[in-house]
Amino acid sequence: LTIMADPLRGNDAYLPQSDTYAADKDLHRPSVAKERHFSLGAKPLGDNNGGHNSADDLLEIMGYKAELLRSRSTLQVAFMSFVLASIPYGLATTLYYPMVGGGPANIIWGWVAVSLIILCVAASLGEITSVYPTSGGVYYQTFMLAAPSYRLIMSWICGWAFVVGNITITLAVNFGTTLFFAACINVFESEPGVGIFAAEPWQIYLIFFAITLLCNAVSALGNRWLPYLDTFAIFWTFAGLICIVVCVLAIAKNGRHDAAYVFGEFDPSNSGWPAGWSFCVGLLHAAYATSSTGMIISMCEEVQQPATQVPKAMVATIVLNTIAGLIFLIPLVFVMPDQAELAALVSAQPVPVIIKSAIGSTGGSIALLLPLLVLALFCGIGCTTASSRCTWAFARDGAIPGSKWWKKVNMKLDVPLNAMMMIM
Repeated sequence: LTIMADPLRGNDAYLPQSDTYAADKDLHRPSVAKERHFSLGAKPLGDNNGGHNSADDLLEIMGYKAELLRSRSTLQVAFMSFVLASIPYGLATTLYYPMVGGGPANIIWGWVAVSLIILCVAASLGEITSVYPTSGGVYYQTFMLAAPSYRLIMSWICGWAFVVGNITITLAVNFGTTLFFAACINVFESEPGVGIFAAEPWQIYLIFFAITLLCNAVSALGNRWLPYLDTFAIFWTFAGLICIVVCVLAIAKNGRHDAAYVFGEFDPSNSGWPAGWSFCVGLLHAAYATSSTGMIISMCEEVQQPATQVPKAMVATIVLNTIAGLIFLIPLVFVMPDQAELAALVSAQPVPVIIKSAIGSTGGSIALLLPLLVLALFCGIGCTTASSRCTWAFARDGAIPGSKWWKKVNMKLDVPLNAMMMIM
């Protein structure tokens, strides 16, 4: 990690960057007021590509050379942020936790509570990102905001946590897709409670491996088309969501619960834990679905005006996700079968069972589950893209062994291909 004095913070403040690049470009930092205008202003600085120039100039001021194409608009970055969370898919794969932890109240109010907390996190993170909009994200921001005596170690720890966390989330999404896919296959059961797919560990691994390869291939080879894929994913998500909500509530083959059950029933007996602890474990459902909130920061160097677009996308996405999540969860709870029956599922994937119970038809159930499966792939592709960018940014600062390979950008594909292969 190379450093340079930062006049904005005094003689003992530093920027992580290449001293050689700074010397070659003869970089001089502007005043605080000028940098704030540079960072936050949305007006072009001279020509039709002024927004791009402004962002690239600010990046150069922070010590980095622009290497990626800035091709995403405000809506496109907001759509990608939505896809990273992929509500309702993100809520479907982990519904088992609050269902066992407490049932309806844990599902509904746990989602509301965690969403409000994450909204505060997104607002704070967005404010900081508006000043330091780089793909390095939180580790660069930590370096700039921490005290000089320990900023290096704090930035290094934060950077590794950020990179490992992004990679882990990406693989968790792909693994969750695998388990959900296996559960969807077993909708075609030979008899009640007896599926047609054994889902042996080696089968699960091969499916997981294939999904991971597919997501990496699409992210690497189709980078220029990803903004359009994210846009399509928005319409796909809400079309699928409307179909699920309307069908399960209209058909409801086994009847519907009343509102008192949906919003007030709390039964932790299936978990075997004390009520308070059981409720907290159930919050993992909502925490997982919102864990991608900060990943969009890694796309700052591919956004036209990152200082404003990325913060807006983070906050707006949380609001949208909260609403979409409630629209998805409430109807499912209205038609939910017995909690003990769902808790006993070997697959730990209750959504396919809930939908089939409500629809009463295998074909109809698969038709409603298909939008969730496709959205799962969109989510995996988005997470792969964001994870590769944060890994590339950390390698660019020399913090990853073998950085000279991982920091390279494939100019033909316009992606950090080596970093993308490493996170796979």
